[in-house]
Amino acid sequence: MTTMSLAATDADHRVLVFAPIGRDGPAVADFIRRAGLAAIVCESLDDVQSRIEEGAALVVLAEEGLFGKDIIKLAKLVADQPAWSDLPFIVLTSKQEQVTIAAWRTNLVAQLRHVSLLERPLQPLTLTSTVLAATRARERQYEVRSLVKALETAAAQLDAQVQERTSELAEANQALRVQMEERARMEEILRQTQKIEAIGQLTGGIAHDFNNLLMVITGGLQMLDRQSDSARRRRLMQGMHQAAQRGAALTRQLLAFSRRAPLKPETIALGSQIGGMRELLDRSLRGDVHVTLDLSEDLWPVAVDPGELELVILNLAVNARDAMPNGGMIEIRADNVPAYKSGDLEGEFVRLSIIDQGTGMSDEVRARVFEPFYTTKDVGKGSGLGLAQVHGFATQSGGAVEIESKVGRGTTVSLFLPRSLEAPATHERHLVNLHAGIPQAQQTGLVLLVEDDDEVAALVQEMLEQLGYGVIRVASAMAALGALSNGRDIDLVFSDIMMPGDMNGVDLVREIRRRRTNIPVLLSSAYAEAAKDRAEAEGVNVLPKPYRIEELAAAVQTAMRPAAH
Repeated sequence: MTTMSLAATDADHRVLVFAPIGRDGPAVADFIRRAGLAAIVCESLDDVQSRIEEGAALVVLAEEGLFGKDIIKLAKLVADQPAWSDLPFIVLTSKQEQVTIAAWRTNLVAQLRHVSLLERPLQPLTLTSTVLAATRARERQYEVRSLVKALETAAAQLDAQVQERTSELAEANQALRVQMEERARMEEILRQTQKIEAIGQLTGGIAHDFNNLLMVITGGLQMLDRQSDSARRRRLMQGMHQAAQRGAALTRQLLAFSRRAPLKPETIALGSQIGGMRELLDRSLRGDVHVTLDLSEDLWPVAVDPGELELVILNLAVNARDAMPNGGMIEIRADNVPAYKSGDLEGEFVRLSIIDQGTGMSDEVRARVFEPFYTTKDVGKGSGLGLAQVHGFATQSGGAVEIESKVGRGTTVSLFLPRSLEAPATHERHLVNLHAGIPQAQQTGLVLLVEDDDEVAALVQEMLEQLGYGVIRVASAMAALGALSNGRDIDLVFSDIMMPGDMNGVDLVREIRRRRTNIPVLLSSAYAEAAKDRAEAEGVNVLPKPYRIEELAAAVQTAMRPAAH
């Protein structure tokens, strides 16, 4: 058996290999050494445990060397690791799938914690890449260990200085608190290390999407000043309006992914809903990409969130567009599936498919497309949330999503949505209403507008005045109470939730009702979920930002209606 003598300082960087049967041990060690790493073939489980206590970057174990053995000591070594350490294990498995073996493997993973399972026969590239990834993760742990030790040393030195310099006790204590906060921050960095790459991808994708939207809006505003042709001004305005709605939709996508925005399902006629977003699809795709609809006339109703459904279809259409750099056809097809079965799902479903003629996906990419932050697009070209949000929407709606794809032959993404036995809603609610008109100025009443942002306040005041309301604007909840105290005949208080000072919008509602119970209140927020439950507990509606003038008109009328009776 081959071994390698290492200095104590090198022990942390060695790979331990324990495969007692056959030639697996020496063969695996040889592959590891070819990758530039030091490897030691251990003679027994006790040998493995002793060497772990001395130091190791990674442990490669053959499961037959562990099956039926007492691994209590090994599990205790794992459980007793310091906070910075999470020793990785690679377990070489066989193709045996008996119930007892599967249960034993599950228990093994739970005891060893950081485990990767590799099924034999091994591919050299798979083994090498897995080993290198595990050792890189271990190196990051060592870096954090060094930082923690440095911080501990600094804290000890600071304690000594405090004892020697009693006259500077206050300053020294403050420095110690800073050091303690820094240590806590470094420990948090350890827990977040594996998320950094995903956050970078997400940030780049969001920055790309929002900068594109802001380009349309800021550039459009600049061009409006230079454009006298009414038709061109109208097109510029329409483009900016659509960009703003896409920005709001992207925010909704992020909130939906983070599960901060719950779905609001209602029974809809799928054919009408998709037909109503045809123009939105045409505007979101290139001129060389065409959309065709193939929707069965007898489609069953489905119960979904209409806005989220349209966002899913738009995401899939944009993905299909990006997969066809030279143009092509996107087909949106829908039909009934009377007897769908997949895992625990079974019953009557409606299948909605988005089909492209693009570059397709490899099996490796297709297996990962639903992972959050995973994307094959260039850096800054996508957040990696699109297909993860599609999967989340399908499952939260009680359905499923499937992907069929071949490299060079296109992709079909199919959503399976459960049939609803209720009648579809008579109205249609779309993600972006490209044809919504501005309500006529026919309302009356005096609105107390409570908004601390001057630009937002100016816009909302203009919208309310366009609707026919008089407006008194104040910048804080305390100023609003002052305006109400002089006995003015206010018909509605319209307040933002988040405001400067000790009183927010919900607190203002409570105080108004304590003083003047007959005044209706409407709240608004750029992040409505932040205080939605508290607002609902007070019986007050929350109008989420951004909103259009017709949405403002409807919300104001609804809020004022009880006062009219």
